[in-house]
Amino acid sequence: MVTINIKEYAPEYQQDFKKLNAEWIEKYFRLEEKDIETLNNPQENIIDKGGHILLAELNSEIVGACALQKMDEKIYELAKMAVSPKVQGQSIGWLLGQACIEKARSLGAEKVYLESNTKLEPAINLYRKLGFQEITGVPSPYERCNIQMQLILK
Repeated sequence: MVTINIKEYAPEYQQDFKKLNAEWIEKYFRLEEKDIETLNNPQENIIDKGGHILLAELNSEIVGACALQKMDEKIYELAKMAVSPKVQGQSIGWLLGQACIEKARSLGAEKVYLESNTKLEPAINLYRKLGFQEITGVPSPYERCNIQMQLILK
């Protein structure tokens, strides 16, 4: 049995957070300006604005990451979810997703929102399994975004 430790972000994990996300984004799309800005400085762009980043650790190695970006007092965005290709299929995305949803609940969120791309079928299936439903009409800063989903917590 593999033990995954979910932990809060600290500045020493910035390179892990960046590497994990850049890896999947560059595999399917291209890094956009907003990605570069966020990944280069998650402290300023996520944490200092009331958000959180959770990390999945396996054998002292960071193998997954997921951010909760504060949109307003009652809505958080699930963003920058990444799992290392070498450990995909081991439910790490599921564990990170659940941990982020519980974190949002503990912060008093009523909704968790996300943006993705339908090309990322395993991710879309994971979000549906976590309870997210498709919505439309929210402007996105990302060219690659072609699906938006939300999870109502209350």
